[in-house]
Amino acid sequence: MSGAPGLSPGGGSYHPLDDPVLAGLTGPHARFAERRGRVLGYRPEISTWLALPDDPDARDWTDAAALVGADGTATLAGADVLPPDDWEVVFRAEGVQLVAHTLRAVPDEEAVVLGPADVPEMLDLVERTRPGPFRPGTVELGTYLGIRRDGALVAMAGERMRPPGWTEISAVCTAPEHRGRGLAARLILAVAAGIEERGDIPFLQAAADNANAVRLYETLGFRLRRRLPFLGIRVPEPSGLPAPDGTRDASGVPAAAGG
Repeated sequence: MSGAPGLSPGGGSYHPLDDPVLAGLTGPHARFAERRGRVLGYRPEISTWLALPDDPDARDWTDAAALVGADGTATLAGADVLPPDDWEVVFRAEGVQLVAHTLRAVPDEEAVVLGPADVPEMLDLVERTRPGPFRPGTVELGTYLGIRRDGALVAMAGERMRPPGWTEISAVCTAPEHRGRGLAARLILAVAAGIEERGDIPFLQAAADNANAVRLYETLGFRLRRRLPFLGIRVPEPSGLPAPDGTRDASGVPAAAGG
């Protein structure tokens, strides 16, 4: 992470994509942020991403547990840290961050905007395809588009992190029986068109070993900016710490860290 004490991005060499979680939560996504001490995160029902300082101490991990909630999970990107021994490491993976380079974004006439009423179907599609962390409130982060066949949602993509000047395309997924038909590519370009229309630059993050997805992104006009680790962690069960909204979150982090 590139957070400094007080979690304020700074320094002449700082780039918003160096820590998109921190940059987004202290910028365009501030309304979704919850903070405790030096730790910043999305509200648990919105997303699992956390921003930690570069040198988290015992107090920071206690604050992180309080933000995440008892038995809850969190995701870190680019963090060269490991949690205390009593935290569970759910997954550890090498990831890639790609930015739009020669992308030709274009709207899609068949794509429909997805909203709160579509969340049950979106969660079902995510469960079947495992594109990365997605929660009931994730749809609030930006525009999500989907394609339906015979009324059923079979593919989707949308906006997740929003560092200043940038927007991440995420939750790119297609039902297995509808793959190979270019639906994911169409939705990526359609979501990107909306991002560019408001003046932001699209970017993507994915697991490095998801070769098919990375190849698709590069074919569409994204190029590699950097490699970064993804880490999924779970709050120690004995902590008994409530989530900030008083609920308990027991949902897991999908196996794939990006997307």
